[in-house]
Parts: sequence; structure tokens; C-alpha cells
Amino acid sequence: MAQIITITALAAMAISASASAFAQGNVSVERGLYVSITGGCHDCHTEGYRDSGGKIDPDKAMKGDATFGWRSPLGVGYAVNLRLYAFIRDEDAFVGDMRDPPEKLPPMPWYNVRAMDETDLRSLYRYIISLGEPGKPVPLPSHDEPKAPYITIVPPTMPKS
Repeated sequence: MAQIITITALAAMAISASASAFAQGNVSVERGLYVSITGGCHDCHTEGYRDSGGKIDPDKAMKGDATFGWRSPLGVGYAVNLRLYAFIRDEDAFVGDMRDPPEKLPPMPWYNVRAMDETDLRSLYRYIISLGEPGKPVPLPSHDEPKAPYITIVPPTMPKS
């Protein structure tokens, strides 16, 4: 009986410890993984994530996706390599860029990123850095005809003044 109580107490402590890693306010790689999934980062920034049903390929995680583009009046763009983006910045600069991005290109939902708690952004940075080798950049936005599939983003028509 005492052994069952001890095992139960140890299990409760382990669950409590792992839950605290995900509590808002704690900065951790584990929380960064959670934020990257629930925030939809992998949806665009991890090649093959959508097609895999949400399985993260560690070799491709957050390296961007040049196999699928977004066409707008600004050209065709691809989800950037966030590993490379984080690698060339320190944590404070990364958080600052997420709060006030230097470019606000479609379809990135910057309003959602700006709504994230600072500890979530710091955790996201640490998760991205933990993934390892940053890889190569994706192609820059271009007006050339894309070779990969893309979605056309049409801005709303502005009312005539």
C-alpha cells in the first residue's frame, strides 16, 4: 500500500512539473514547441507539415517552405526560414521584431504574433534556436512566374474617394 502511495505521489509530482513548463510566464524550449504548434508557425514555416497531418520533421522544422508560395501585388513570397531568422538575431531583437516586424508581408498574421505574451515569444525563440543548424534562406519575393504551387492573395478593393 505504501508503495502505491509513493508511486502515485511521484506521478503527481512529475505531471505537475511537466505542466509547469507550459504555464504562461515560464520561458522554455518546451513552451516554445507548444507555442509553435498552437500559434500555427509550422503550418507555413515547416515544409510538409500540412501534408503530414501535423507531424514535425526535425530536419525541416521552421526552415521555411519554398515548395508553396503566396502571390500578391508584391510578388510571390515564401514562408521564411525562421531558424535562420532567429540565428542572426539575439533573443531581445527577435522579440522586438515579432512585436514590430520590419516587413508586414501577406499572409503572415502579424496581429496574432503581436498578441502573444513576451514569455511565449522568448520561448518560441529558444525552441527555434534549439532546432540546430539554420539551413538556407528561402527565395526572396519575386515577380517571376513561380515554379511551385501558390495561392493568390487579392487585396480588398479600396473605395473611391
